[in-house]
Amino acid sequence: MTVSLTLAYWCVLAVALMPIVAAGIAKSGMFGKPRKDGGYDNELPRDWLARQTDWRARANAAQANCFEAMPFFIGAVIIAHQRGADQAMLDAAAVLFVLLRLAYVAFYLRNIANLRSLAWVLGMAVNVAMLFIAPSA
Repeated sequence: MTVSLTLAYWCVLAVALMPIVAAGIAKSGMFGKPRKDGGYDNELPRDWLARQTDWRARANAAQANCFEAMPFFIGAVIIAHQRGADQAMLDAAAVLFVLLRLAYVAFYLRNIANLRSLAWVLGMAVNVAMLFIAPSA
């Protein structure tokens, strides 16, 4: 039995990896540095992240928001598939969501709050739209 994933399902994988990437950005350059010198503390990672400032703190906040955005996106993709959504439209919507989330993280890292919020709102709208891509009964 061969199982092929739709592009929308591949986007689910991409969205699931985004928090890990954001966390990696927050911790980047600090793995080899001793803890006493401010290096990454793998024994108390949340405490270490809570003490970070500037772009590291924003990367950690982006990580948290990526986790928060994930359930609705996954649900929207699954529901759209179950309802028989046009695959090309669903794939396009899923890719758009991924691009908006990438923009969201980039805007967060660069501290561009207005564009970050716009990317968030548009991503939410894409999720809602996915629920209505399926043909009406």
